[in-house]
Amino acid sequence: MTSPRASARSSRKSRKAPAAAKPGEELPFWRRKTLKEMTGAEWESLCDGCAKCCLIKLEYDDTGEIDHTDIACKLLDLGTCRCSDYAHRQKRVPDCLSLDPRRVRRLKWLPSTCAYRLVAEGKDLYWWHPLVSGDPETVHQAGVSVRGRVISEDEGEKPEDRIVGWVD
Repeated sequence: MTSPRASARSSRKSRKAPAAAKPGEELPFWRRKTLKEMTGAEWESLCDGCAKCCLIKLEYDDTGEIDHTDIACKLLDLGTCRCSDYAHRQKRVPDCLSLDPRRVRRLKWLPSTCAYRLVAEGKDLYWWHPLVSGDPETVHQAGVSVRGRVISEDEGEKPEDRIVGWVD
């Protein structure tokens, strides 16, 4: 087994159909740009802060199947659901993956609610996404984030004993 990780940032909640822009109003960047066309700031703002991608995952060599655990990367701040050393995460956690447009399309373990995945699939963001709600707490209030549901890998638990089914 290997443990893939990512550095991007479950319940299924309904979302409104994408609304057309009102006359004289421009569509938000995630509805008018591809992932490749986004600026660095736009790309980073797509992260909703759920931290599901920061969970330790188990990949089975014989089947390629992925199991999610409730064990978070040692750099994840369990309260804020943000990386505590984002700028240096790949030096401190060598198997941490940086997301890019190509990887987003290939990584099957990204949650169905992930904004990067949604935009890549031509879908709109959920109502609780901070870019839609204007509030970074709505991802937690909606119960989408890992806040209060995970432990740190520093606790020494075996990932095989911590497999969960709530990450989609």
